Amino acid sequence: MSTDTSSLTTDDLEFLRRPLHGFLSVAGGPLPPQPRPVWFEATAEGTIQLFTDPDSLKVRRLRRDPRASIVVAAPVGERERWLSVTGRTTVEPDGAHDLCTRLAAHYWDLDDPTRADDLAGMLAADLVRLVIHPETVRRYTH
Repeated sequence: MSTDTSSLTTDDLEFLRRPLHGFLSVAGGPLPPQPRPVWFEATAEGTIQLFTDPDSLKVRRLRRDPRASIVVAAPVGERERWLSVTGRTTVEPDGAHDLCTRLAAHYWDLDDPTRADDLAGMLAADLVRLVIHPETVRRYTH
């Protein structure tokens, strides 16, 4: 079943809280779009947030045109399910390092010294937080 709404449901948020990769596309890029895998967090307020380098190509494109979308799919071996969120995106100067720390703990085993070093390197860099404010949510569950 495929449905469209303008906001995330409780079931959507439960799905998005799993350690899945999202595929981000921003407007103003090449045609066809070139999605990139990203870590993300669904917030209690119903937004999707991620972090990135403030000088990244995606940030430059979002400053020109704030539209973005993220697609998240269930892994192979599970029943088919995907969620697509499209909306205006803001570039926030605060909260990126905290988000990075939470997401690293969500996706990695930080007791692994290699991963802990990877996180330390990420936290040493300048980061911004991207927040997608859903305007269209499409979903499919089988």
